[in-house]
Amino acid sequence: MNRSEHGHPGTDCGLCRVEMEHLSVRAENDLILTDVNAHIHCGEVTALIGPNGAGKTTLIRALLGQVPHGGKVVHVDAQGRPMGGVRVGYVPQHLDFDRQMPTSVCDLIAAAVSRRPVWLGVTRKTRETVLNALKTVHAGQLIDRRLGALSGGEMQRVLLALALTPVPQLLILDEPVSGVDQNGLKMFLDTVSGVKRQYHMAVLLVSHDWDLVSRFADRAILLDRTVLEAGRPEEVFASEAFERAFPLRRG
Repeated sequence: MNRSEHGHPGTDCGLCRVEMEHLSVRAENDLILTDVNAHIHCGEVTALIGPNGAGKTTLIRALLGQVPHGGKVVHVDAQGRPMGGVRVGYVPQHLDFDRQMPTSVCDLIAAAVSRRPVWLGVTRKTRETVLNALKTVHAGQLIDRRLGALSGGEMQRVLLALALTPVPQLLILDEPVSGVDQNGLKMFLDTVSGVKRQYHMAVLLVSHDWDLVSRFADRAILLDRTVLEAGRPEEVFASEAFERAFPLRRG
């Protein structure tokens, strides 16, 4: 198995890698994940791939602290020193909501960044915070748009703005461009690349799109209840483990 090496020394981001050490998750008597060992590097996009039922969603939930797990998730700096808690941002595949509701983009983000109930109105200071978050993803013009009127690509940029407020050190993207058209796809990926460079954050991308992984990810982790292979995407795709995991894949 091709293990990842240490992160980039000399950076000042405060997070050089997230190390999963012997991570396991059990649901009643079913062992969903076992002995997962992997690194997610700062300043890089790591793609998490695997067949259906491989445990990708469970691994994300473990990283988000939503399910108990065995083993350790350790955040270390360039010198290998463990750090404190790390902020995690999460962009889901889609957001379930009533598209007929009058909720605006501003309302959605304001509810997350302010303790003041949105129905009491958004203060000028909170609106400025929301606008700055949207500008980070080139979506300032959407601030007063109704959520139900957004296109798929616009919604994903809004969810990205929400995940970046406050700026996380680990950003998890869960099939974030499924159903997004080509223009929206390019804009979303360009935006993620920009914020990754600006903040030098670690990015974990879950995707079934091999072409997207090849073009966009720096590394890939092949998961099927445990890590089967890890390395550059072309290395993982060329591995015997990948052929066994996806025996019907062609090209």
